[in-house]
Amino acid sequence: MAQFPMGDFDASTDRFVASWTAGISERAAQAQALSDQVAAISATAEGAQGAVRVTVAATGAMTDLRLDDRVLRWRADEIAAEVLAVLRRAQGRLAGQVAEAAAGTVGADSATARAVVSSYESRFPEEPEEEDPGYAGWSGRER
Repeated sequence: MAQFPMGDFDASTDRFVASWTAGISERAAQAQALSDQVAAISATAEGAQGAVRVTVAATGAMTDLRLDDRVLRWRADEIAAEVLAVLRRAQGRLAGQVAEAAAGTVGADSATARAVVSSYESRFPEEPEEEDPGYAGWSGRER
């Protein structure tokens, strides 16, 4: 068998394949850990001084909605508008949590992290905090 300057060709090939396989396995485990952590993420936001509270899952789907008695003085369209605004704020908080999970699993600068976080940022942009929409009873004022 021919000898190569770096030693035995078969042994070098075996070491290379073993190293490559270990690297792939490690990245797959990191990606799975990121997937598991992201799946467990949820975010909550409140609006109208706590009269509306929405929780969303990692998918952005609403998993909980809490309305207190103050909303009984609002018109139906005001309730709907506030629920949707708070829903968007809760969804907008997901990307930050996903970025933290990515940094702890695959590394913040990895291509995987950038792709996953970018996906969340584009689907669920961060929403600014609300200002008083002026609904009756929202801040104790009657219209």
